[in-house]
Amino acid sequence: MGTDRLGHASMIEVHHLTLCYRDRTAVHALSGRFETGSHTAVVGPNGAGKSTLLAALAGIKSADQGHVHSHGKLAFLAQLSTLDKQFPLMVRELALAGAWSRRGAWRGLSKQDRLQADAALERVGLSDFANAPISNLSGGQLQRARFARLIVEDADVLLLDEPFANVDSTTVDKLLEVQDDWHRQGKTQITVLHDISQVRAHYPQTLLLAQSAIAWGNTADVLTNELLAEANRRAQHWRNDAAWCEVCE
Repeated sequence: MGTDRLGHASMIEVHHLTLCYRDRTAVHALSGRFETGSHTAVVGPNGAGKSTLLAALAGIKSADQGHVHSHGKLAFLAQLSTLDKQFPLMVRELALAGAWSRRGAWRGLSKQDRLQADAALERVGLSDFANAPISNLSGGQLQRARFARLIVEDADVLLLDEPFANVDSTTVDKLLEVQDDWHRQGKTQITVLHDISQVRAHYPQTLLLAQSAIAWGNTADVLTNELLAEANRRAQHWRNDAAWCEVCE
């Protein structure tokens, strides 16, 4: 078992995990582990339970059956929403929110925190927007600012839900570079994605999900035509005959 910077195990492990969504089974009896430092994509058909699983890993959703065991500090990036731009924040303040998460709201911000926020904004290409309100940002720019917050937060485990959806290609390339940085730093990353070619190019491990795990391991072994077809067949089955989540009844 791997350890984080403090010598603690920083992986996430799930045991017979079942999750319900609107009284239907979203994830069924999933067991496995995300090893320390692993860089994993979670893919599957629409409605396969990917975002529901990520919410459970983040501790936002409770398990309906089974368990999630996590070690190390977690940071969660929800799907980008137009509501995000309505908060009255400057771009630098959004980046600094990562310091609040890391240090605790009861402690004041230090000069080092501010330097880290400025460095994070430079890393994502937003230095010129540091003093702009986030309401002025495009969708791609806002996602860059949210990644800057994660850089400042400096968590051991990063959970990202469709971080590249509705984002321009230049921003995608920039944020993939940030994920590569995190991978080199030994952080554990779990990212929900739809673009299979992107997964093949950038993510060493993949969980192919269609309520249960179709396959979980090295990306080249998981994303075969046969296994992708099996995921789609299984998805078609539960769309035609969606099962009530028995543990919710």
